[in-house]
Amino acid sequence: MPAELRFLVVDGLAGVQTFARQLLEGFGLPADTIRCASDPESALSIGLDFKPDFLITDWFPRGKISGIELHERLKTVNADCRLALLSFEVSPQHEADAVEAGSNFLLRKPFTAAELKATLMQALDALARERPALHARLSAAMKTAQPSERAAPKIVLPVIASLKVGDKVQYLGKTETVQVVVVSHGELVAQLRGNPALIPAAKLKKI
Repeated sequence: MPAELRFLVVDGLAGVQTFARQLLEGFGLPADTIRCASDPESALSIGLDFKPDFLITDWFPRGKISGIELHERLKTVNADCRLALLSFEVSPQHEADAVEAGSNFLLRKPFTAAELKATLMQALDALARERPALHARLSAAMKTAQPSERAAPKIVLPVIASLKVGDKVQYLGKTETVQVVVVSHGELVAQLRGNPALIPAAKLKKI
């Protein structure tokens, strides 16, 4: 029997980390083969020792280390490490960069739990076909994943409306105007007119 596959999930949103872990465990993967981190620096510290076979990470376009750069660093300790990317920003250039980096998928945020599940299942199925020794075990695990998922608590990912400068939103019972929209530490945040604070988009209701 081959060694268990090791997965590293890196995202600034705790809900994404938790749901990805729940899905992987539902596919029959042991809990100790899955690690999570909220930023690339922490992930690198974990990954250099953990040597993941599969990195699922936010793009972190404005971080000190991007998701793609994190993957390159981790390939120095495991040349076969696979990559999967999550990103609020998905342009033709992002798609081209993801293909060049060899990413198994690039999933646009915000996504639903069902979208993450379907995309992850496709990636695992492709990995199983490439590694015949794992095919039967992973295929069987995915077919029996539903019962274990029903028994587990459900994690609902936040539904975040896309925002642009000038949008009207409800915040703390008042109507406000979006002045700046950025992605900070993997999370979509906005600055409202007259308010210097960066507010998570999940706390704003678009009008």
